[in-house]
Amino acid sequence: VKIEQVEVRVSEVGPVVLLKAENRMIPIFVDTTVAESIHAALTGGKLRRPYTHDLMHSVLGGFGGKVTRVTISLKGSTYYADLAVVLRDTTKVFDSRASDAIALAVHFKAPIMVSRELLESAGKEIAPPPGATSL
Repeated sequence: VKIEQVEVRVSEVGPVVLLKAENRMIPIFVDTTVAESIHAALTGGKLRRPYTHDLMHSVLGGFGGKVTRVTISLKGSTYYADLAVVLRDTTKVFDSRASDAIALAVHFKAPIMVSRELLESAGKEIAPPPGATSL
C-alpha cells in the first residue's frame, strides 16, 4: 500500500510522524532532529544548518543518485525500513531506521510503502472531523 500523506505532529510523548493511507494512519515516534528534517522537507522550510538527512540528500544528488522507494515493516515493537537507492543505473537496498528512511523519502519525494497487514494491524482509523456527516 502506498502512503498517501506524511505529517509531523507533536504529542505528549514527543514528535510523531503519521503515515496516512486508505483512511488509516500509522504513528511512528521519532526524535526531534528527524521530525524537524521531515517537517522542513514537507513544507519547503530551510534549516539553519543541514541535518544528516539534508546532507545525505545533497551527497546522493551531487553524484546523480536518489532514493526511489522506502518500504516500512514492523518487527516486534520496532519499525524497520528498506531504503532503495539508485546510482548510475544500479539499485541497492539498505537496511535503515524507519524514521531516517521516511526523512530521505520525503526529501527525494520517493514513495513510502507498507504492507496491507501493517496498515490494518498498526494503522489507526482516521476519525472524521467534528460535525462531519456521511452522504
